[in-house]
Amino acid sequence: MLNRRSFAHLLGATLAMPAHAAGGTLPFYSSVGPELSWYGLDEGSATLTRLGSVKLPANVQYAWPGARFLYVAASSNQPGIDDHCVQAFHVGAGGALTPHGPLVKLRQRPVHITLDAKSRFLVTAYNIPSNISVHRINSDGTVGEEIAQPVLDTGIYGHQVRFTPSGRSVVLVTRGNDARPGVPEDPGALKVFGWNDGRLSNLQSLAPKGNGYGFGVRHVDFGKRHCFVSVERQNAICVYGLAAGGKLSAEPLFIKNALIDPDSKAKHPGQGAGPIHVHPGGRFVYQTNRGSGTLDYNGRKVSNGGENNIVVWAIDPASGEPTRIQNEDSHGFEVRTFAITPDGKLLIAASQAAMDVREGDAIRTVSAGLAVYRIGSDGKLTFLHKLDVDTSGGTHFWSGLLTMA
Repeated sequence: MLNRRSFAHLLGATLAMPAHAAGGTLPFYSSVGPELSWYGLDEGSATLTRLGSVKLPANVQYAWPGARFLYVAASSNQPGIDDHCVQAFHVGAGGALTPHGPLVKLRQRPVHITLDAKSRFLVTAYNIPSNISVHRINSDGTVGEEIAQPVLDTGIYGHQVRFTPSGRSVVLVTRGNDARPGVPEDPGALKVFGWNDGRLSNLQSLAPKGNGYGFGVRHVDFGKRHCFVSVERQNAICVYGLAAGGKLSAEPLFIKNALIDPDSKAKHPGQGAGPIHVHPGGRFVYQTNRGSGTLDYNGRKVSNGGENNIVVWAIDPASGEPTRIQNEDSHGFEVRTFAITPDGKLLIAASQAAMDVREGDAIRTVSAGLAVYRIGSDGKLTFLHKLDVDTSGGTHFWSGLLTMA
């Protein structure tokens, strides 16, 4: 969600957001289908208490906070159903959400949204077909009109959109697609656009060796000098330098495999990487490996054994080189989103769906849930506990903090 550096000045500009003191209680959010719940995260005890929820007209896709409001994108993502939308919510005491202003229709499924540092514009990424849009945020915080854009190079399968730290450019992460029987691979790329008061312009198209094949990027996050990229389809981390004028370095500085077993993707169909976040202190980066593949056992679908863990990377502050120091069990399957508290001491990982696993001749169901970890001074994770989440009403699709990038 919101970049921590941007959030600092926004927090000082608003009285409407919930107050928070270090070691106190933070509002934490997670969605199941169309229902968006808020929890109280007690930082001292590292416990989560569900406090309430609201329902969107379609499944929650992503959310992002502005200076005074939380913006939530929704879509059923079903052919022929036109329910793609974004809703602004006022954030009250304890993180409680109240709809603010009208629901705004969007052209297609919004897979990711973001705001600029001053909360003047909402930028949306769409995946099929890959696209991007910009809406004004009105002075009262409601979502305003869409701003027409020139013809833009939006790649294949947009999956995330982020402002660079300078605010001078926007990065659209385009994943591409793996090859399928009779269908060749679609290349991925980072599409960098210049930004000028709500208007985008083509600036860069980046992929190793320029062609984007074998570069299935999913998410990015930023340090002071580097852009860290989660490469979903190859289970890797990729590092670019931040260059002048809002650009990134022309080629990646480092690409490293994120798996314990580097051959896990070949052995376990459905293996991929997930989101990526920089620790508030900048010395560590966290990423997930997600194994969603199944095989048949006694008439039931069970996990095929792919890796589901949280990767901890130690970052060289000068070069940006990542060194993998831990792969910690995620205690669930397909961690699609996770959050780090502003003090950098806790990480909460949201596993997406329940999964059956084989244990000898028996089968056990692992629920979706929220796994809570303590972050040590060395960046490593210690698992504390897991809060199971009922996914009978839909997929456990999004989670986050108001202070989370």
